Amino acid sequence: MTYDYIITGAGPAGCVLANRLSEDSDVRVLLLEAGGGDWNPLFHMPAGFAKMTKGVASWGWETVPQKHMKGRVLRYTQAKVIGGGSSINAQLYTRGNAADYDLWASEDGCTGWDYRSVLPYFKRSEDNQRFADDYHGYGGPLGVSMPSAALPICDAYIRAGQELGIPYNHDFNGKQQAGVGFYQLTQRNKRRSSASMAYLAPIKDRRNLTVRLGARVTRIVVEKGRAVGVEVASGNGSEIIRAEREVLVSSGAIGSPKLLLQSGIGPADHLKSVGVPVVHDLKGVGENMQDHLDLFVISECTGDHTYDNVAKLHRTLWAGLQYVLFRTGPVTSSLFETGGFWYADPDARSPDIQFHLGLGSGIEAGVARLKNAGVTLNSAYLHPRSRGTVRLASSDPAAAPLIDPNYWADPHDRKMSIEGLRVAREIMQQAALKPFVLAERLPGPDKVSEEQLFDYGCANAKTDHHPVGTCKMGTDDMAVVDLELKVHGMEGLRVCDSSVMPRVPSCNTNGPTVMMGEKGADIIRNRDPLPPAIFTYERNDTRPRARAEIS
Repeated sequence: MTYDYIITGAGPAGCVLANRLSEDSDVRVLLLEAGGGDWNPLFHMPAGFAKMTKGVASWGWETVPQKHMKGRVLRYTQAKVIGGGSSINAQLYTRGNAADYDLWASEDGCTGWDYRSVLPYFKRSEDNQRFADDYHGYGGPLGVSMPSAALPICDAYIRAGQELGIPYNHDFNGKQQAGVGFYQLTQRNKRRSSASMAYLAPIKDRRNLTVRLGARVTRIVVEKGRAVGVEVASGNGSEIIRAEREVLVSSGAIGSPKLLLQSGIGPADHLKSVGVPVVHDLKGVGENMQDHLDLFVISECTGDHTYDNVAKLHRTLWAGLQYVLFRTGPVTSSLFETGGFWYADPDARSPDIQFHLGLGSGIEAGVARLKNAGVTLNSAYLHPRSRGTVRLASSDPAAAPLIDPNYWADPHDRKMSIEGLRVAREIMQQAALKPFVLAERLPGPDKVSEEQLFDYGCANAKTDHHPVGTCKMGTDDMAVVDLELKVHGMEGLRVCDSSVMPRVPSCNTNGPTVMMGEKGADIIRNRDPLPPAIFTYERNDTRPRARAEIS
C-alpha cells in the first residue's frame, strides 16, 4: 500500500505531524516507530521515568570516548518507544529564552523562526492548567500543569536561591527566564502527557492514519533525486513502502542523521569510508551536534526529606497504592519539579545555567544512592560552543551510531560548567537549606580547585538528553534543510525534529520539539503561518554579583 506521507519516528515531532497532517481526511499518513507501545503503567506514572532512563525503552547507546574529558564514555539514553523522549523524560515543560529563537533568525539565517513567530505554536500546543495570557494557551493537546507533590525541601531551595540573590520566578516560560521556582510539567490529571497520549491517543480511530510499531526504517528510497518511500526491516528481510507526496524524517537528533547517512545522504567521504553508496553528497548531515552537559551536587539530608527511602519495598508498595487509589503521593512527582535559570557568565546574553533539584540521591543511571536520604542539584551550561558529530560505525543499519558530543572541546564550556557547579554548591550551603541538608557528599568539601572540579566532572558528568543540530536548518553550506525543512538538493524529503534546530535552546528540548512539529505541520500543509505574537519580554537585566561579593 502507498501513503501520501510517511513519517519515520513517533517521537514528539512525529506524533504532532501525524495528528496535524491526518486532520485532512483526504491524506493518508503512515507513522513508523521502531520501538513498542506505551502500555506499561510506568510510562504514565510521573515518577516512572526514573526506571526508563536506566535502560527500559532505550536504544542502549553510548558516546565515543570524550577526548576532552579524559576519554570518558557516557551513557546516552535515546528513547525507543512510541512518544519518544516525551514518554521517558522528567516531564519538564520549558521553552528557553526569546533570544534563542531570535538568534536562529538573525545569526543562523532562519527567517520566520524568531520568537514572535514560534510563540503562537507553543501556545497552540498547550492545555495549560494555570496560565492563559500572552505566553500561554489552553485547550491544546499537550497537558501542562504545576507540580502536585512538592516537598518542603523544594520551598527551602527556592528561598536559598533568593538568599544568594537569584530572584523568584513563577513562570520560566513567561516574560522572563531568570530566577528560581517550580517548573511546569507535561502532565494532565497527575499522569504524564506524552506526545503519544496528547497527540495520538485522541485520534486512534482516524481511518487515514496508520501507526506501525516495531518498524525499523533502514533507508530512504530515492529515485532520480526524489524520496519515494522507505525500506523497513522485517522478519523475512525487508519491505518497501512508498510515499506519494513526501517522506518526513522525525527520528531525533541522533536517529535522523543516522537514517540519512544509511540512505547515502551525507558527507561523501564518510559514506565511502563505511561502504555506503553515495546518493547525495550533503556535508552537514551529522555535523553541528550540541548538547547540555550536566554536573551535579549531591548532599546528605538531615532526615527523610526526599524520596530516596521510597525505594524500600513496603514504601514502594504503599506509594503505588496511593497513586492507584487516590492519585497522590510520591508517584505523582516528576522528581525534578524545582529548579531555575541563572548566570555562570555575568556578561551572557541570557541565563546560561539551568538547575534541576532532584528529590533523591540515586535518580540517574550510574549514580549510587546514599545510605541515608539525599538530594541532588543538577547544573547544566546552556550555551555550549563545542560542536560534535553523529557518524555511522558501519554500513549495517542495525549497528549503533558513533555519537560524539565533543563535550568541553571549547575551553569556555568547561570553565562555565565548573562555574555553574560552584553556584549550585553555594545554593546548597544557604541558611534556608540548613534544616534539610546535613553535608555535601559529591563532589565533597575537599574538592575546591579548578583541576579537582575538572576531574570530578570528567568522572561524573552526564548528558541532560538535549541533543540538537545534526540536520540543521539554514542557508549556509553546512545546512541540511531549508527554512521549510526540505532537505537541500532533494525532492520529497523533509526533516522535522530537534535535529534541525541550528543551536540548542536554553532549556529542556521536549517543548521546543513539539513546537517544531506544530510549525512544521503548517509548512508541510502549505497553510499560512499563525500571526506573530505580541508580547513584552524582559531581557533579564538582573545579573549575579561578583563571586567575591557573594562569598
